[in-house]
Amino acid sequence: MDLDVGTPSLLFPAISLLLLAYTNRFVVLTNVIRELSKLQSRGSIDASVRQIKNLQSRLYVIRAMQSLGVLSFVVCTVSMLALHMGFTLAGSLLFAVSLALLVASLLFSLYEVHVSTKAISIEIHTFYDSIRELNEEDNQRTTQSK
Repeated sequence: MDLDVGTPSLLFPAISLLLLAYTNRFVVLTNVIRELSKLQSRGSIDASVRQIKNLQSRLYVIRAMQSLGVLSFVVCTVSMLALHMGFTLAGSLLFAVSLALLVASLLFSLYEVHVSTKAISIEIHTFYDSIRELNEEDNQRTTQSK
C-alpha cells in the first residue's frame, strides 16, 4: 500500500483535538491542586495527603500523555515531509511510528482516567466521613440534652 501526503494529514485534526483535551485535563488538575492547597481544616489532612499523592501521579501521567501526543504530531509532520519528497518507505515507517506514539499517548490517557477516579473516590470517602462525624456529634448533643 502506497501512502501519499494526504494519509498522514488525516491525523492532524485528531491529534490537535487530543492535545487540547489533554491541556484541559491539566488545567482542571492545576485548579484542583490550588483549591486543595487552600484547605486549612485539621480533619482533612489525611485526605489532603492522599489527594496530593494522587495529583502528583496524575501530573506525571498527563506530562507523558502530552509529550507522546506532541511527538506523534511531530513525527506525523516529518512523515508528510518524507512522503512529499518522494521517500515513500521512510514516510510510511515514520507514519507507523506516529501511530504507535499516538496509541501510547491514548493508553496513558486511559491510565490517567483510572487514577483520576481514585481521586474522586477519596473525595467521596472524605465527604462520607464528615457526614458521619456530624451525625455522631448531633447524636451526642441530643443524648446530652436529655
